[in-house]
Amino acid sequence: MSVDVRYAAFGGITAILLFGTLYSVAYDTYLDTSDPALTHLPHHLHATHYFANKANILNSYFIKRAWGWTSAAFLMLWLTSPPHKRTAHRVVKWGVETAIWLVFTSWFFGPALLERLTAASGGECTATLPSGAVFTVPYEFCLTRTAISQETHPFLFVGPSLWVPDDRFPVVPRLRKGHDVSGHVFLLTMSVLFLVDQIRPSLCARKWSLPHACAVVFNIVLIAIWFFAISTTSVYFHTPFEKFTGYLLGAAGYIVTLLY
Repeated sequence: MSVDVRYAAFGGITAILLFGTLYSVAYDTYLDTSDPALTHLPHHLHATHYFANKANILNSYFIKRAWGWTSAAFLMLWLTSPPHKRTAHRVVKWGVETAIWLVFTSWFFGPALLERLTAASGGECTATLPSGAVFTVPYEFCLTRTAISQETHPFLFVGPSLWVPDDRFPVVPRLRKGHDVSGHVFLLTMSVLFLVDQIRPSLCARKWSLPHACAVVFNIVLIAIWFFAISTTSVYFHTPFEKFTGYLLGAAGYIVTLLY
């Protein structure tokens, strides 16, 4: 009896995230990204653990561009598929997932939904100075992502502890202290489930054209990279609950495409 690859992928994501999260708690490897006193600092394991450094290749060139890579993989697969499998329905699914990505991470009639959730759960708009001093500023500065400095917004810098040399400005305030849903886990979970779903028709085919074979291999390699990215995120970043909510939202984002 063959196993549905979607269930296998979902089980794989769940197992990797669960093991990585338990490991991060047992060995204190995760960084609480919602703590304004910590989030501006390098990860406490960055010197000894390559993937704890946010500047690593996986994060810089893949995770931060995850939906772009996922979209490219899907389009390669779709464009090289036989005509009877190159359906508009599959493109609509990709369009729905793209809309979900935009709504949660970029824009939803103003701030993205993940930002709104952080604010609604007690998040504050904070600015961190090079000295390590953290202070709260009005929420609209995070809403508009406005850079601030003593020259442009002197009324925000009251007190000697908030003075810094002019060449160390400007700073961009960020939402902190609320529930910071793991956007990486959300997007990677949704990406894996979407790509696995889209690759199913190809895995059932008896033969592939050379371009389609290349597209299938590219998709499989990218899925493997996303699995690995989920593991590094689960070990090094976010609290367990923030990863869990990212996982739930990612799975829900994919399930939406099964409703029609």
